[in-house]
Amino acid sequence: MSHDVVFGFGAHSGFDDADGLLRMVRRADRDGLDHFSLSDHPYMGDRLDAYATVGFVLGRTEHIAGLANVTNLPTRPAPMLARTVTSLSALSGGRIVLGMGAGGLWDRIVDMGVERLSPGAAVEAFEEAIVLVKKLSGGGPPVTHRGRHYRVDEIDPAPAPAPPVWTGSVGPKSLAATGRVADGWIPGHAADWASDRYRESRPIIDEAAASVGRDPAEIRTIFNLPGRITDRPLTATRNRAVRWIGGSVDQWVEELTGAVRQHGASGFTLFSQGGAASDEMSLRRWATEIAPAVREATLKG
Repeated sequence: MSHDVVFGFGAHSGFDDADGLLRMVRRADRDGLDHFSLSDHPYMGDRLDAYATVGFVLGRTEHIAGLANVTNLPTRPAPMLARTVTSLSALSGGRIVLGMGAGGLWDRIVDMGVERLSPGAAVEAFEEAIVLVKKLSGGGPPVTHRGRHYRVDEIDPAPAPAPPVWTGSVGPKSLAATGRVADGWIPGHAADWASDRYRESRPIIDEAAASVGRDPAEIRTIFNLPGRITDRPLTATRNRAVRWIGGSVDQWVEELTGAVRQHGASGFTLFSQGGAASDEMSLRRWATEIAPAVREATLKG
């Protein structure tokens, strides 16, 4: 199953970043990027709420899609999350991706009044939530669902279809759940195609997909990719840990084209190194130089 290669960027969502966030996403929209992403940490008081922000920004743009990278599921119960994403999909013309995670910073999640789950139970709830969001989307008869973690009785699904679901799965059980029920995978810890994490994890997704009769190629891999875009080529584009650190436009194009052709990469979300906000010049070069060149090169096959 073939997919267009998608390009996006990770934006900052601090209250102090609000004006810059909107300006950069609107520029990315005009320059042809496919998506922007925001982290979802509702226990941090200096952060804008991810879904309120995504909805607001989608209302001020025309083409770009938004996602929480990834949704803090324990604080956003699946039935309400289904209502949120289907509403955003209907209002934006389908410009929403549902990023999903099982929950990472559990000490802070518990501080929000959420009951702590064991790692195994959190993954069960994660898979069940994806299934339930899809049940509560796309119209049809009322849904009754009595699972281990969620229960709904005779709830009408929204007429809007469920958005694509991309997960941030890391552990084996979560990776297998991605293979069974999700549409895409964002490798954790910004792992890329040269990492052991990717090489060891992707086969788990593929085997789980095949076990339920799915074509593994249906599950996209979209990489969170930190790195600098430099004016001149770098002597080495990877560090001693073999992690990508960036390079010139031509070096980025060569690397990403190889990732698509040789490793089946479906997309890339650019982040600045060290957690800093992306600068506007780098984002412009990402959108107008690197992304079009990779798209052209991979279409030529």
